[in-house]
Amino acid sequence: MAEFLKEDIEKLIDGVLPWPAVQDMLKSPKDPGRFDKYVEILQSRVDWSETILLPLTPQLYIVAKQGERVVKCACGQEFGDYRVNWKLSSLINVREDEESLAEVYPGRDLPDPTWMQVREYICPGCGTQLEVEAVPRGCPPDFEFLPDLDVFYREWLGRPLPDTVEFTDKTLELIAEWSK
Repeated sequence: MAEFLKEDIEKLIDGVLPWPAVQDMLKSPKDPGRFDKYVEILQSRVDWSETILLPLTPQLYIVAKQGERVVKCACGQEFGDYRVNWKLSSLINVREDEESLAEVYPGRDLPDPTWMQVREYICPGCGTQLEVEAVPRGCPPDFEFLPDLDVFYREWLGRPLPDTVEFTDKTLELIAEWSK
């Protein structure tokens, strides 16, 4: 089993690892320490102290904070409980008319605005565009990834987290609070 150096993983994250080395890394069995090296690199690149439990995107992380698990942007902006779709706490730019869609889809590529919209999810803390969805009108925000962190740490990494939380999507609970 190949053991990859932390420096190579850092080059992979930065997009500067030569393609043959990327292929080698992709094809080889995962070495036991690779996840920890990856998280260590990400942790060194943020200015806050909460422990990264799992990266969600290049700018979003699930972190441990005072006994809770929250989604946090690299800038420090928090989006709340990781079991609630973080997109509901972001700024959302919706492109749903011909003029705004044409900025993204020029000419003949322009979709029918009566059928679809493009949603751009933006961090309210730093203004980084975190995600984009091209969806049919009326479609709720996609909740792409809800990991069972307790199973991941206990069964995959072999080291249980110090506390456990119920593995459930809590997005609808937040939405129900809005109607009160």
